[in-house]
Amino acid sequence: MSPRTAPVTRRDMMRAALTTAVVVGTSAAVAPIVLADPAPAPAPAAPRGTFDEVYRGRRIQGGPVPVRYASARGAAAPASGPGVEISIDGRPLHVMRRADGSYLSLVNHYRSFPTPLEAARAAVDEIGTAQLSTASFHHH
Repeated sequence: MSPRTAPVTRRDMMRAALTTAVVVGTSAAVAPIVLADPAPAPAPAAPRGTFDEVYRGRRIQGGPVPVRYASARGAAAPASGPGVEISIDGRPLHVMRRADGSYLSLVNHYRSFPTPLEAARAAVDEIGTAQLSTASFHHH
């Protein structure tokens, strides 16, 4: 003879439905966390001497770039030190390094500045609301 089982009650059905709802709800809430990619790697550090700032409402960006001199064969050879590339609101600001290590810009050609950033800030002060030209200049 087979043992007799107790009938399933409404309370048993509600308990099973509630348990299923809790498991499904928890799974749906936890799944994005479990399946998410690990934390992104930190951004690489900017090279030494680079800057990106807003000064008096103008975005100044810049940093060192290798200077290349043309050789007799037409190939460019790296110079002994880096040059500087600066832009104000995405437009190039021509900057040169002087023999004493200070910098001058096309905007402030007769003044020296200790850093490229200070030269760029002085250019922003000088040009006010005007824009730099997009024309490319011959590097000295």
